[in-house]
Amino acid sequence: MEIYQLKVFLEVARHLSFTEAADALNLTQPAVSAKIKSLEQSLGTELFNRLGRKIKLTAVGDYLLETGPGLLEMEGRLIQEIEEIKQGKFSHLKIGCTVNVANGWLPKILFEYRQKHPEIDLQCQPFESVHQLHQAITLGEVDVGFSETNLNGFDEIDSVAVDSFQYCLMVAADHRLAKADWLSLKNLTAEPWAFPAAATPERLALESRINELGMQLSDFSHYEIVESSSLMSMFLSQGHYLGFASSLQFQTERKAQMLKAVSLQEFSLNMKLFMLQLKRTLKSNSPQKTLSKGPLQQLIQLITQRTGQGLNRASPPHSPNLSIPVYLKAPGLSIRRPSLPKKITISIGTQNKTIQTVTAGVIIQRLGLLEHFLPHDGQYHNAEYSIHWHDFTSGAPIVSGLQSDHLDIGILGDYPLLLSGVCAADATGTGDRPAAKTRLVSFVASNPDGAGNTIIVPNRSPLTSLDDLRRRVIAVPFASAAHGMIMRSLSRANLLPEVTLTSIDNLNLHQLTPRDNQADGYAYFAPLHDIANHKGQFRRLLEADLDKLPTFHGVVVREAFAEAHPDIVIAYLKALIAAQYWYETTPSALSLVSSWVRLNPEIVAKTLDYQRSGATGLFFPETQIRTDWIVDHIAQLSTISGNEALSELNLDTWIQPELLETALSSL
Repeated sequence: MEIYQLKVFLEVARHLSFTEAADALNLTQPAVSAKIKSLEQSLGTELFNRLGRKIKLTAVGDYLLETGPGLLEMEGRLIQEIEEIKQGKFSHLKIGCTVNVANGWLPKILFEYRQKHPEIDLQCQPFESVHQLHQAITLGEVDVGFSETNLNGFDEIDSVAVDSFQYCLMVAADHRLAKADWLSLKNLTAEPWAFPAAATPERLALESRINELGMQLSDFSHYEIVESSSLMSMFLSQGHYLGFASSLQFQTERKAQMLKAVSLQEFSLNMKLFMLQLKRTLKSNSPQKTLSKGPLQQLIQLITQRTGQGLNRASPPHSPNLSIPVYLKAPGLSIRRPSLPKKITISIGTQNKTIQTVTAGVIIQRLGLLEHFLPHDGQYHNAEYSIHWHDFTSGAPIVSGLQSDHLDIGILGDYPLLLSGVCAADATGTGDRPAAKTRLVSFVASNPDGAGNTIIVPNRSPLTSLDDLRRRVIAVPFASAAHGMIMRSLSRANLLPEVTLTSIDNLNLHQLTPRDNQADGYAYFAPLHDIANHKGQFRRLLEADLDKLPTFHGVVVREAFAEAHPDIVIAYLKALIAAQYWYETTPSALSLVSSWVRLNPEIVAKTLDYQRSGATGLFFPETQIRTDWIVDHIAQLSTISGNEALSELNLDTWIQPELLETALSSL
């Protein structure tokens, strides 16, 4: 096949007329027909079906029409590069980017690139808006683009993450809020703001995020729209406005300590920075199709060396002992058509004072992570979400809420988690249908050594061993992880019939005193014993752990909800993974969580391992479901009176790990 034959074919294919193609090519019609016939002979197949005077492309003709322009483009580039080599100059590279990338990320890379490759004609064109950059890429005005906005929503664009950055609050160094570590947009609506201009990446990110949280720019009582970074800097330094910006901006002013960046809860995770290319250019510009390593490949190699990130589109494998990086999603340029909203309510039962579960509850809630990951495509394109968080002191009311359809998602310790999967007799109180069952979709935190549940007694108590509990009264939250622990422990010691267990469902952890004559001690789950020990009025009955079974907490979803809305469950699991990553990688997470749950930071750190220190934390954040642990719990509990139904729990259908696998692979 000759290149000129291909050019003739493309003209005929575009016009579907030999006559019009001949006119466009300044050839005779017989000459055009001869070229097409010769091309068909060389390919061994017909490219057109002749229907009288009309012609129609065959399947091979359709394919050649789609791929042919790329071959012509490659020919032109090869000829150009050969000519430039002859002239002593290898090639050129045109880069397009947003203004912030041009000012804050790209300069050092371009400087180093020029030093290493002076023979390459390098040009960089900043664009004020992402729309302008997209147009320049699609029209071929630039070879490659860099942007804070992901353009994968456009079929012709390939977006690959090359680095990361963060959106934050920017204030003058002497502003009263400059000393804060974290602030929330929701608490700053009465402050004067300087917001970026429309169509800029930071404005797209701001509007997309506050819309997820049910907010609008009009919620801010006083704001100005600024068209440039220099104007925003003036508003911040002279007018003491608050500014919304990215970490790519104001780098010089921050180094000079004129401006200060403050983290925002709504933008708690980093964003990705993208390299953008036309897909057809990407195919024809691969290393196998160029004379040597071309200018773009050299730029990619330099970026990879500087950022330490390979341009691999695949997600890294997940290990339960190593957190994968989690990013906030970049907003796209597409605008959804208005339609009648489809209202979806999500009710979630949490135990925020149970510190080992904070990554599944209060952190997701405070950082607005669920709102960020909820689906808005396909059947959810017009979804209007209403999220209701319900905080409980133990698991029993969460199990009841799931079984009565009042809750959709619940965070539970091991024993109530198992109970949620069993249909309780007449749990709804109506007598006309069984209670709703659940699906176990993820773990939240675990302790493989069985710590986390214990018995505490007043310091003055004479009790020192399990055997001392004969004919004693122990208060315990019924249907809690601690309840499961004490039943197993007493049963193994043949003491269960001789110890009275009474309920303490309404126990106030902060007002616990040893003067309650109704009980000789308490069986409770972490962090109660640390709170009690911290007050100096209680001690553990035994220093050694009572129960050697691993302890764990997990996420269960109402069966009907999981079947109707698997994408929403996946979104929640993404939020959970993001919350765990934030807790483990953010230096100030411990102090923030402590303030949110109103507990001493020392108690929080002792309960949930912080930044994987491995020092004192009882529980470790994790999502992997350990079926073998569940089997061991059922084996012991089902032999105890009142728990026989647990042996009938079908783990093959109850455990649904594929939702977690999807969440991990799509982050």
